[in-house]
Amino acid sequence: MTKRPTNAIDIAEVVRIAHLARLTLTDAEVESLSHDLSGILSYVKKLEELDVTGVLPTSHATEVSTSLRDDVPVAGLSSPQALANAPEPIGGAFGVPKIIE
Repeated sequence: MTKRPTNAIDIAEVVRIAHLARLTLTDAEVESLSHDLSGILSYVKKLEELDVTGVLPTSHATEVSTSLRDDVPVAGLSSPQALANAPEPIGGAFGVPKIIE
């Protein structure tokens, strides 16, 4: 068995989280997840030691640009055009079958 980091997530914690997530895990999976999650926490702890003074926060690792068109209003369909292919228009509206008595 490998040595656990000092901020380890124990097996009971993994079982509790699995229960909350409605996951069924085998004993081997619980042990593996306990080790893996503890390793992740150790890495995060190590990252907290970095001096990030003067480093601007980012939302993306690379520059992101939007390739969408400009939002320009255009005229929509008139009521007669919208209802032209409706199967059973009723008084200027779409007719739908009654589903509740």
